Amino acid sequence: MGEHDVSTDTDEVRLRSFMKALLRDVRALEMMLESDQFEEDGRIGAEQEMFIVDAAGRPACKATEILAAIDDPRFVTELARFNLEANLSPLPFEGDCLSRMHAELDECIQIVRDCARPLGANVLLTGILPTLQLSDLSLDSMAPNPRYHALNKAVRAIHGGDFDFRIKGVDELQLTHDNVMLEAANTSFQIHFQVGAPVFARMYNLAQAVAAPVLAAAVNSPILLGKRLWKETRVALFQQSIDARSQGQQARGHRPRVDFGERWIDDSVLEIFREDIARFRVVLAAAVEEDSLDMLARGEIPELKALRLHNGTVYRWNRPCYGVAGGKPHLRIEARALPAGPSSADEIANAAFHFGLLAALGRQFDDISEVMAFADAKASFFAAARHGLKAQLTWLGGATIPAPVLILDHLLPEAQVGLEAAGIERADVDRYLGIVEDRVKSGQTGSSWALSSLAAMGEEGTADQRLRALTQGSIERQKTDEPVHAWDLAALSEAPDWSESYRIVGQYMTTDLFTVRTGDLVDLAACLMTWEHIRHVPVEDDEGRLVGLVSHRALLRLLAEGLLHRSGDPMTVASIMRPNPVTVTPETSTLDAIALMRREKVGCLPVTLDGCLVGLVSERDLIIVSGRLLEQHLKGRS
Repeated sequence: MGEHDVSTDTDEVRLRSFMKALLRDVRALEMMLESDQFEEDGRIGAEQEMFIVDAAGRPACKATEILAAIDDPRFVTELARFNLEANLSPLPFEGDCLSRMHAELDECIQIVRDCARPLGANVLLTGILPTLQLSDLSLDSMAPNPRYHALNKAVRAIHGGDFDFRIKGVDELQLTHDNVMLEAANTSFQIHFQVGAPVFARMYNLAQAVAAPVLAAAVNSPILLGKRLWKETRVALFQQSIDARSQGQQARGHRPRVDFGERWIDDSVLEIFREDIARFRVVLAAAVEEDSLDMLARGEIPELKALRLHNGTVYRWNRPCYGVAGGKPHLRIEARALPAGPSSADEIANAAFHFGLLAALGRQFDDISEVMAFADAKASFFAAARHGLKAQLTWLGGATIPAPVLILDHLLPEAQVGLEAAGIERADVDRYLGIVEDRVKSGQTGSSWALSSLAAMGEEGTADQRLRALTQGSIERQKTDEPVHAWDLAALSEAPDWSESYRIVGQYMTTDLFTVRTGDLVDLAACLMTWEHIRHVPVEDDEGRLVGLVSHRALLRLLAEGLLHRSGDPMTVASIMRPNPVTVTPETSTLDAIALMRREKVGCLPVTLDGCLVGLVSERDLIIVSGRLLEQHLKGRS
């Protein structure tokens, strides 16, 4: 993730010093481009992000311990202590590079698995972990890296407060969070394609053009916090999780730090770096000892540390990267939109599709802007993220084509030509492009597999059990390295230890609630209980804060006293509700909830978060839980 010795201090001297280094880095880059010092194209690479999960399939904050056990420089921390990243070795884009990349990827995953096992943990490759809960995304889960804490502080300060999230799919997610940790809900398989400096602009534009169809076939992130959202929800989530724009910047359409871009690139990589410095404030500063211009004057190649640090805080879906290897500078295009998983075979297949298209189209088009409007490329990218293979994509000449037709009839043949022209072994071409072809023909992407699995489970078990079954099913299938189109659907039985789904009330509380206001008629509360077969109706104000509770018992008392239908002024909810009822939070343990209900002699417990009503746990719920806990205890003794 880059430089660790960073700061967000507002010390003007430090910031001016960093900005001076940043501007000198840009000038040094310009001079290197003018003198043609860059390596040509010819290498590929990848970064694998992964989740660390416990035996129940939940986030396990074990990354620090695992890294200590691995002791391998290819592995580094990520934002959360339940994430890790493996950096694969760069390879020449030729011969058996794809199968070699696949072998190293599997090796890295197995290394983490082996080191995680003694800690009671495992590895999962997925875009968003289905079992992730909002409580997992506090600063307590942030990795102990100064860069991450500095980034959180800076982005929050620039943004001006908490972050608002709203994503609509089949379900709708709307919440406010006080830090950037929702970024840690995303894991990806980021692939790098090295290109020569003279052709950078042309190849970067092509990477933008092919992003949509490659993503449409690769989607693997349909669920966030139990909600079914976009087929690749990461695209929406990542942008909102690190949105540093103030309200004023948002009002005038200022671009977010996570973005697809606004136009094609005309001449060189300098356009992107200059624009990102002009548009986005420095959020991380570090002491830069090297003077890039002085190094050039001495005939040395600078690392451009200031430029790389700033570039690491701007998250284009296709990001330009500068690096130095073997004493020679080079440029790479980092494709960041592809999710982790569903299997390592699927990931390498997605990479092969991307690389093959760049290789093929790079030989065909000097300027993709002559046959495609940038607005179409951008709109298609977001359509692919929302709908996956059901997206309608705009391609060359403005033609709108269903994603499967575009991929099968047009782009896979192009990718095959590109890979073969680059000298990739025919066996690798057939294997990896064949995986993409079979996946598209079957329609079973990672996202569709997950959603179909949940649909097949129906209403069996609790929602938490179903998400755990989905997670455990993914882990087991990944061990086989079978691509996702060959996976059978996950079943509820794959989460056998169902007691893990009843640890805290947030796992099984009722969230589909019927509520009333204090000024509503008592008759309305009575009708709700009759119509919906419920015994308690929460009372909330216009901001969703819990102010009271109406019980079935209170209504029966009114009926017994002959007051419910007595003529005269109508009775309101305020007159019979129990104000300030006993409440719990989603994190309250089941045993504590049972004890509280017995002690307070209440039939239900409203569940609140920061004063707002988020759920309800009834006496009936806890009787069912108690019975199941007893059943499991007796089975354990037999």
